[in-house]
Amino acid sequence: QVQLVESGGGLVQAGGSLRLSCAASGSIFIITKMGWYRQAPGKQRELVASITSGGTTNYVDSVKGRFTISRDNAKNTVYLQMDSLKPEDTAVYYCNADIQKTLILPPRTYWGPGTQVTVSS
Repeated sequence: QVQLVESGGGLVQAGGSLRLSCAASGSIFIITKMGWYRQAPGKQRELVASITSGGTTNYVDSVKGRFTISRDNAKNTVYLQMDSLKPEDTAVYYCNADIQKTLILPPRTYWGPGTQVTVSS
């Protein structure tokens, strides 16, 4: 079994900061891409940021310059540092990881249960 567990969500005022963490555990051979998605009420889930095992990052335009994604490969953990938060960042944030459980099996995408981030104006 593979499990992703997020932490770090909460309520913050506009302009504030939060740091999300997501740890992967279980039967893991290698984790390739890790990322964060978010879904606001009435909207589709969108990619916020992703990072490859080599450290290449990608961000949605609306968070560039404010959010930073990083990972600790030794701990199978991905982080999302969110600064200068805006009310429009309010959403449930989901961790996502492409995980290969053995050398033979192909990678599969796993999701965390989500953590609520609320930014008040």
